[in-house]
Amino acid sequence: MGTNGTIKRINLALQGGGSHGALTWGVLDRILEDERLEIAEISGTSAGAMNAVVLADGLERGRREGARAALEGFWRAISRAALFSPLQRSPLDRLLGRWSLDQSPSYLLAEGMSRLFSPYQLNPMGVNPLRTILEGQVNFDNVNRCRKIDVHVTATKVKTGRAEVFSRGRVTLDAVMASACLPQLYPAVEIEGEEYWDGGFSANPALMPLVTSSESPDIVIVQINPIMRHDTPVSAREIINRMNEISFNTALVKELRAIALMQRIVEEKGIDLGPAGRTYIHLIHTDEEVQDLAASSKLNAEWAYLQMLFQRGRGWADAWLEAHFDKIGNESSFDLNAFFDDPAPGVLGCGR
Repeated sequence: MGTNGTIKRINLALQGGGSHGALTWGVLDRILEDERLEIAEISGTSAGAMNAVVLADGLERGRREGARAALEGFWRAISRAALFSPLQRSPLDRLLGRWSLDQSPSYLLAEGMSRLFSPYQLNPMGVNPLRTILEGQVNFDNVNRCRKIDVHVTATKVKTGRAEVFSRGRVTLDAVMASACLPQLYPAVEIEGEEYWDGGFSANPALMPLVTSSESPDIVIVQINPIMRHDTPVSAREIINRMNEISFNTALVKELRAIALMQRIVEEKGIDLGPAGRTYIHLIHTDEEVQDLAASSKLNAEWAYLQMLFQRGRGWADAWLEAHFDKIGNESSFDLNAFFDDPAPGVLGCGR
């Protein structure tokens, strides 16, 4: 319980990032474990969207423990499916204890093929093992009727580049697969005559549905894509990977900048928006602890690796709760003005 004996309600914003979404699994597991907290709404993109619908379905089936079990079952299913994937670590990487696929012959072949041929040529039927897993793991009727949590899933319209947010009544298997549709790997997902790609291009994740929420003023962003990199990329792969990281963080940074600008104007003008107009921003993320995660490791779903990420995510959440729990419902624990004035690693570190 909170300091006054009441449960604190929070909204969650979950980023995408392939198997690095197991970091978010760890964060969610720790939050669900804490009975002082209650999740009101979740906005998720790609892997974040998958975590969101699995959690909501599990919560509808069996409350907190049901949600925790559902998340573990989902990630175990991903790991089992990965056993049959041609994308495996090289013997050298295994010997050196590296989780990346950078030296994997099958990964290098797939990477090269994706730059020469489109998924409409290599995968015209859009076969995606994740679709089969989600279909077997999640009851989307439960997700849409769950009254404890509202889920928002974001995908990008291919023709306009704009974000489409699928909320209650529209959160379907297709919506989640559209949110996770990487155009280098899969054909666009069609929904109601519109074609979609990964939501990370336009909102990773979308914050506006949470800003306008009447359920809680607190938005807790679980960020798994690093904003800062200590070293300048020099190889072709490093450059491409960094470009992707910047691209998939740009939409989030723009939304945070808009919120910061709104808050600054309200403060300077002395505008009293009342409780309904308050927004408190929190960030669960540690740049230092994602520096060692290679981009190719987002396709590594070995159980030992997922477990390592899970424990790391739980550690993030535990540290954040210990440092900032009392701020929930009262103030932001992430200083937006400091971030935009000087986005240095030390500033990001305070989000933990």
